[in-house]
Amino acid sequence: MKKTNDQEMPVTPEYRRFIEELKARVVSARVAAARAINRDLILLYWDIGKGIVEKQKELGWGEAVVKMVASDLRRIFPGVKGFAAQNLWRMKQFYLTHISDEFLAQVMREIGQEADGQPGFEKLSQLVRVLGDGKSEQVDSEKLSQLVREIVARVPWGHHVNALARIVNPAARLFYLRSAGRYGWSRNILLNQIKAGAFERAVAEKKTHNFALTLPENLAGQAEEILKSSYNLEFLGIQKAVRERDLEDRLISRLQSFILELGYGFCFVGRQYRLSLGDKEYFVDLLFYHRFLRSLVAFELKIGPFEPEYAGKMDFYLNLLNDRERAPDDQPSIGIILCAEKDDVEVEYALRTKTNPIGVAAYQLQSSLPGELKGKLPTAKQLTAVVRAGLGEKK
Repeated sequence: MKKTNDQEMPVTPEYRRFIEELKARVVSARVAAARAINRDLILLYWDIGKGIVEKQKELGWGEAVVKMVASDLRRIFPGVKGFAAQNLWRMKQFYLTHISDEFLAQVMREIGQEADGQPGFEKLSQLVRVLGDGKSEQVDSEKLSQLVREIVARVPWGHHVNALARIVNPAARLFYLRSAGRYGWSRNILLNQIKAGAFERAVAEKKTHNFALTLPENLAGQAEEILKSSYNLEFLGIQKAVRERDLEDRLISRLQSFILELGYGFCFVGRQYRLSLGDKEYFVDLLFYHRFLRSLVAFELKIGPFEPEYAGKMDFYLNLLNDRERAPDDQPSIGIILCAEKDDVEVEYALRTKTNPIGVAAYQLQSSLPGELKGKLPTAKQLTAVVRAGLGEKK
């Protein structure tokens, strides 16, 4: 009970909701402030790198200027960190990487793709118009580099020097830049996504869903981005066939790793989440809430290949979630069916008549070996026998 004007006030659900709203607002303000500080720092580092490159080109200065600039900046700003010579070298390379012909060409390609209607994290072409005169979408090199400057400023410096510096492919670099900026990935999440080959999977594999048919255009694009064509569940350490409940148990026991694989923004709600209709009860395998979509996301786990009836069951669950669990300001609930394998044509037909947004993805429990190595590596049993034999010989 709370006291107000010497009278006790009950702690009602409305009051708790009010406190949660204030909490979210405070957190949002703190995050916004941190992002503003980060943006200014990245833009400063960009300008330092650009200034060094341009002066070297204009005045013929050698590489020794980097060390001299670092020394003078530390002398002028003795309490400011980040002006070590090594970091200035990084600033120079940071600038050169993102204004290279290869990287700018990749940005131009993605502007063209989004102009043709393909979904993206944000409309790059709109940003170009903002940076230009508003009358033309023609982009000169200066506007393009200015656009890139804004994209890289959304990602913290530690991400650039510790994770993104390893990415050579311009398409992959832009993919991770935009993903980290859009979803606020921490450095560990970014490293995990790179290690799991998120870009390679996004390019090589087709996503199967009906989002374009069941969601507004802007929400469909965002939902498409949170869905992967396949999920890497190697962290579960499963080496043999398991039941669906065993797979669920493993995922819950390694929930942090699973959320890292899902991507930033997923918040766990519950397992075997109970839904009731009349005298009957139904249970969703795993239920999440996505902070940015503001949608409930239901996962159904299947140990075998996709079957058309799975889509009907998920559609039914989503109807119940929307009627019984969705908050007034939430977006429509989304369903994701995780199965061992899927046929894209079969999935397309199964989802065609469904009224709720459903995605279907395969999961991978073990890395596949190259064809030339299959059957040529020793099994765990054979390795154990060799180790035991070696130990026996030593005795």
